[in-house]
This record gives sequence, C-alpha cells and structure tokens, in this order.
Amino acid sequence: MRGKGIAGRDFSGHGCRRGAQLPRGALTVLALVGVCVLSFGTTRMAGAQPVAETVDTGFVIPFAGAPGYESVAPTQMTSPDQLNQPLGQQVADEIAAQIGLDSSDALTEEQYRDLITGGGIGGNREDAEVIDECARILTNTNGRPLYSGTTSSVLASYGLYVNPDGLLESPANADAPTRQVNTLIAPGGFVGTWLRNNGATHTLIALYQSAYTVQAVYGFAAQQISGQAQLVTNTKGDVSSEVGMSMAPPLWIVNFALLYILKPSLAAAMPAHWAPIPSAVADAVKASPTGQIAFADYASYFE
Repeated sequence: MRGKGIAGRDFSGHGCRRGAQLPRGALTVLALVGVCVLSFGTTRMAGAQPVAETVDTGFVIPFAGAPGYESVAPTQMTSPDQLNQPLGQQVADEIAAQIGLDSSDALTEEQYRDLITGGGIGGNREDAEVIDECARILTNTNGRPLYSGTTSSVLASYGLYVNPDGLLESPANADAPTRQVNTLIAPGGFVGTWLRNNGATHTLIALYQSAYTVQAVYGFAAQQISGQAQLVTNTKGDVSSEVGMSMAPPLWIVNFALLYILKPSLAAAMPAHWAPIPSAVADAVKASPTGQIAFADYASYFE
C-alpha cells in the first residue's frame, strides 16, 4: 500500500518573513532527522555549508529555504529556450558539491536497479513503483514526457504535471506520488531501512549530512501552509507569479538530493529554470477544492 503524504494541521501566518520562527511541526521533523543522523554513530558535522550570501529570489521564508542555499536552486527562465531544459550532468555535479554530495555517495547501478524494481533485502514492489513514479514526475523535462493516455506533457519548469487521469496538479498535491513518498523517505521509513539492509548506509549518511537535512524542514513547513493547490507565490519588484511547490528552493534541493543519491543522471534531468504558471491556470488550480484541474481544458496555455 502506498504511503500517505505527511498530514499536519495548517499553520497560520502565510506571509512569513525572513527570520520568522518555523512551525512546531517543522521543528519536529528536524528533531527526527537529527535522531536519524545520530543513530549512525557518526560525529562528523554536516558536509554541506551555505554556499553564498542570501539572495533575493522572490521567494520568502519558508518557501525560500535556508538562507545561503537559495542560489543553488533554479532561477526564473529568461528566454523561451530555457523552458523545461534539464540541468545536464556537469551542472548537476556542481550543485551536488555545493550541497555536500558527491557521485561516490550515490547507489551503485545494481543497488539502484534493485531498489526501483522491488528487489534486494526487504524490497517492496509497490513502494518501488512510487519511487520510480516520483523520479519520472520530477524529471518531466524536454525529452522526458509524461503520458496520460495518448496525451503527452512536459511541464517540470512550471512545477506541475499531468497525472494518469489527465488532471493537472502540483507534484506536492496530496494525490501525487511525489507527496505520498514522504512516508517512505522519512526517518525510519522504507527507503532508509532498505539502504541500511542493502549495503548503502554510507549513502544514507551522506544524504543526512548534506543540505537535504535543513531544507527538508523548510519544505515541510511550506507544504503545510499551502493548502490543496500547493503553489508558491514569487514576487520580484512589482511582478508576482505562481509556480508549483516542487520548484521552490527547499523542495527542489530536497528532491535533487534524493534523486542524486539514487542515480546522478536522474538529478541531471531535473529542470534548470522555473517558469511562471499562466495566471488563468494558476487561478483555476487554486480555486479547485482538490488542487486539480482537467489538463485538456488548459493545455492551450502551455503551447
């Protein structure tokens, strides 16, 4: 059975300012992550350090993530040819180094294949399918379309995707595998247990010593205050726009780290830039009680 998404109460204060206190639920997640790191018996401090001075990305806390890491995440596209373009391996490796990861931290090809096929010690085919679906959604860039029936779509830069039922939604929607996977990747969950049981404890340690740890806290807080739509407002100057939660800095970095330790080439296929969702589409998603709309009704906005 697929794990359900992290369910927590809504927190007030959507307009959080930089330096604002994180919700108690987010601090609980940090505590759990800390326990997981300590359980490995390692005393080394996290390998990742903030890579730059805080920059004005147009996102605010918690959607901006940890100060100093915002410059690692995708910037808004400035030309049409950047839409849904993947990072490429060289850039992915550079980003990995900035957040405290290296290709040697990733699973071997055999371990990766076992994990996503339900093999190995304690493998589970249903959980493996969720992980594989997540990877495909998060790498829905040029050359990697998703299909709903005979309809193909490439929407990663918008932080959106089309599910098998033809519904357009944020990857952070409660219905999405990319949200349901939260229980699998949580401390003590399926993924951590599988890694320990299959000779990949070093991969798990590397993940928790990277920027993943602190960014997961901000990502959790952001998801809790974003309702069904799971969209994020970006404001630069007098211009405000919406983008899916998966393109906000903390969630993007968390997802990047997870894909990189699975297989660096997957992280290389993630979107290099984010794109504003057409306003009519964003309004419809926010107005929907489920945060989902029929893609067929709005596909023309993405042509």
